[in-house]
Amino acid sequence: MPVLFQLLLIGLAAGVAGGMFGIGGGAIMVPAMVLLMGMDQKFATGTSIAAQILPIGILGAIVYYREGNLNLKHALLIAAGLVVGNLFGAIFANQPYITSAFMKKLYGIFLLLIGFRYLFYR
Repeated sequence: MPVLFQLLLIGLAAGVAGGMFGIGGGAIMVPAMVLLMGMDQKFATGTSIAAQILPIGILGAIVYYREGNLNLKHALLIAAGLVVGNLFGAIFANQPYITSAFMKKLYGIFLLLIGFRYLFYR
């Protein structure tokens, strides 16, 4: 399958998941690029972050807003935290002593903890 088609499918899947669950980058795009396309973990993470720079959620957010399912103040506060958090996370992940293999392990632990929490706790 051509890379262009793979990337478009990853974007589509992440967009659907983003619209349904508010997820996409970390939960869909990064694993797909690493596991299906064989990208390096750090490269996939950087690519995912760059793909999210544009206001990708704007149309979905409009739908949620129209239906009364969006708190704009909360979203703006989270966005402020995302800006700063992305900076610190990127600085940490790109230290010379942080390997892609270590990042993969951290990421796997993160997903397991989130999955466990969703499955067994309220």
